[in-house]
Amino acid sequence: MNNSDKQRLIKLAEEDIPIHKYWGLKVLSLEKNMICVKMPFRKEFVGDIRRNRWHGGIIAAVMDSLGGAIGVINFQSPEDKLSTIDLRIDYLRYAEGKDIIFEGELVRLGNRIMVTKMKAQQENTIVAEGKGVYNFIRKE
Repeated sequence: MNNSDKQRLIKLAEEDIPIHKYWGLKVLSLEKNMICVKMPFRKEFVGDIRRNRWHGGIIAAVMDSLGGAIGVINFQSPEDKLSTIDLRIDYLRYAEGKDIIFEGELVRLGNRIMVTKMKAQQENTIVAEGKGVYNFIRKE
């Protein structure tokens, strides 16, 4: 992937997708088969108001977005299509009211199915792991 493509995809991820812009998502690294992003903590993301901890649904949504981003990185045409088939998240511990680093990696890209794995961590401690399965259709 050349630098121009990489900058275009970073802009798409950070600014052009409305939910990503709302979240304040920032791309830390982007390669053909992986993406790493940072999500700043905001009070709107709190699920446990007693302890100021992240809502698990926000974590799951970001992980799904990472899987989708890996798909978009691998598009060969603007007419290629991608949709989520299955998303599994294992919450390993609570996420404190601090920023989270999310990583997504391509596991397999077949003729119609793409599989990714994701993780969320705070200060080098994994708070959640996930697996995404996506319907990936290339323009014929």
